[in-house]
Formats: sequence, structure tokens, C-alpha cells
Amino acid sequence: MAAIRQPRSAVRAWQPPVPGIAEVFHARFTEHAYPAHVHDTWALMIVDGGRVDFALDRERHGAGVSDAVVLLPPGVVHDGRTVTAAGFRKRVLYLDTSVLPERLTGAAVDAPLLADRALRERVHGLHLALGERDPLEAQSRLAFVRERLHGWLAGRGEPPTAGAAPGARLAVRLRELLDARLVEGVTLEEASARLGHVHPTHLIRSFRTAYGLPPHAYLTGRRVAVARGLLLAGARPARAAAEAGFYDQAHLARHFARHVGTSPARFARSGRA
Repeated sequence: MAAIRQPRSAVRAWQPPVPGIAEVFHARFTEHAYPAHVHDTWALMIVDGGRVDFALDRERHGAGVSDAVVLLPPGVVHDGRTVTAAGFRKRVLYLDTSVLPERLTGAAVDAPLLADRALRERVHGLHLALGERDPLEAQSRLAFVRERLHGWLAGRGEPPTAGAAPGARLAVRLRELLDARLVEGVTLEEASARLGHVHPTHLIRSFRTAYGLPPHAYLTGRRVAVARGLLLAGARPARAAAEAGFYDQAHLARHFARHVGTSPARFARSGRA
């Protein structure tokens, strides 16, 4: 009898009616590698099976089934990939800055793996409450998760901001421009002119040095994040593509599969399951 082939990926995602949680994402991947990207939210992850390898701010880490919780801060480049044939299973909460302020980003970069059994149990309990669609219980459990996370990150310091090098300041200004023109986009020539007629190659190098990926890759990742929210809110893929700044539905589908590990349509259906 021929062996039954298991699907390479399974994804379920939804937006809960819980302030502070932008998205809940459950997934199993056997063959998937996330490209370098950033989120505008915190990503709080627990691994339920297998092992995942990821880089955060160009420092590599690995996480498997253990008491550890992975916390990835907003605005910092990271990737992710399977490291064994069995792949991995994970549950992720995308938390906005009302739960954890951005000033704690530096502390999270220094310690993205939090070996804390009590915290993992709290995150697990929060996922169970979210699965039961119980907003009050979920809000209560989120408060305890937030308390534990603050305890870990407090006192670890903040990233330096004063006296940044000219290239770093230029990268910040370009990032602000990309964020402001997320849907309509901006050409390299226009960005160069708006930022003081900086040579385009210098602009790209400064951005890559500061953030670990080129401007176009940053913009694509941010657009995928917008599309995720639109799809979970009920938008059809074609509309999500247009409103997130993609050329068409096929353009969205190609990048969405690379970033999320599934198609826009399957992702949207998972939220209604």
C-alpha cells in the first residue's frame, strides 16, 4: 500500500476581537524558508514540534520544542527556515505596541529566546482561550503574558539613538518614506531627490547596512503584512492585492507564498475555519 503523503504546509490565521493582538497564526511547515523581512508588530512564538532556525538582526538562533518562548521585535529584520525533514509546528501571536512598547526592541534583540516555562504556559493558555473565541478570558491571559514579558525585558537597556552615523540617519529617513508610501510606492529616483539628491546606490547600501535587506524587500514584506490583515478582515485576494500595493493578484500570490508559506486564498479561508 502506498504511503499517504502529508501536505507540506498547514496554516490557520485569524484576527481575534482582543485589543493588542493583531493576528493569531498557527502553522506547520515541512519545507519553507521565510525571506528576510520585518513586522510592524511583535511576534511571540512557541514551537510545538520540530525545530526552526532564524536570524534576528543578522544573528542566528535556533528554537525547538522546549520551555523557551521566541520574541521578535517590530522593525528588526529576521527570517526563518526549517532545519529537519520533519519541519516544525508553531503558534504565533502578533502583538501591537500597546502590549509592548517599541523602546523594548533593543532588549528583545539581545535576548529573543526566553527560557521561561511559566511564560510558555501562559502563552499556551492564551492560545487556548483565543481558540475558544472567549475575548474576556483572552484579555485576562494576555495581561499575564504582558506582565511576564515586561519582567524579562525591563532593565536590559534600549538601543542607542543619539549620534547616529549619517548613513544610519539616511536609512531611517528612507524607511519613513517607504512606510508613508506603502501602497503607491516610490521610485528610487524620487526617493533620492526627496532625501537630498543622494546617489541611489549610496541610498540602497545605507539601507541594507542599517536593516539587513534592500529597500524593495522591506517594502514587499510590509505590503504582505497589510494584505494579511485585509484577507483576515474578509477582503478577496484581488482587492487585498490592490489595496496593499501589489500590481495584481498574481503578484500578491507569489510574494505571499514566500512570506507566509501558503496562498492568499487558503490563508483567508483559514480565518473562517
